[in-house]
Amino acid sequence: QVQLVESGGGSVQAGGSLRLSCAAAGYTGSSLGWFRQPPGKEREGVAAIASDGVTRYADSVKSRFTISQDNAKNTLSLQMNSLKPEDTAMYYCAAADPRQWDYRFLLLRGIYKYWGQGTQVTVSS
Repeated sequence: QVQLVESGGGSVQAGGSLRLSCAAAGYTGSSLGWFRQPPGKEREGVAAIASDGVTRYADSVKSRFTISQDNAKNTLSLQMNSLKPEDTAMYYCAAADPRQWDYRFLLLRGIYKYWGQGTQVTVSS
């Protein structure tokens, strides 16, 4: 079965950077994504990448975050630069069912079947 394990979270000062990684074992699906959930709020899509390399980003992180995957190592990464206090959240990686979803759906949590345990990111001002 698919197993997703996030790492790389931590505490950082505003303006700093972090790189999150997700080890994806047993994954042969179509799309991978990063989601985040601040305390008391709904989980939201941050960045996603389709099997053909097409990416989508939430407006709030465009130009600051970059999603990438290393197929040889079966890992998904999220490079986060210029971090802001509002980026503070639990971050999750997710894998969709093996299906060629329309690119418009890549940031919707409903298409993702498998989820990691999450890694905390805290940005102080």
